[in-house]
Amino acid sequence: QLRLVESGGGSVQVGGSLTLSCSAPGFTLDQYAIGWFRQAPGKEREGVSCISNIGSSTTYKYSVQGRFITSRDNLKNTVFLQMNNLKPEDTGTYYCAAGSFLIGNGWPLPKAQEYSFWGQGAQVTVSS
Repeated sequence: QLRLVESGGGSVQVGGSLTLSCSAPGFTLDQYAIGWFRQAPGKEREGVSCISNIGSSTTYKYSVQGRFITSRDNLKNTVFLQMNNLKPEDTGTYYCAAGSFLIGNGWPLPKAQEYSFWGQGAQVTVSS
């Protein structure tokens, strides 16, 4: 069973940056699209970004466009979410997820139920 592991979470002040990583020890990710989701306390989980299996296409939630960048290094079997100019509303638990589907640049974010595998989450806290 594919198991995803997120790392890189932490606390940062408004305007700061963090980079999350998603890996799958013992498995390869190059056949999967990888999405990032987040969930704030008391709120529903929401999609943040998605990158195609070879990294040629990405799509983002509107509120993070221009601030977040997702990328992947399939040789290192790792997917990244670089988060810049962080805001308090970016606070939450961030999850990466793997799914077997195609995406194109700017396509609507895939829904959570389209993903087959999930990580345990990494906490991101942005304080003012």
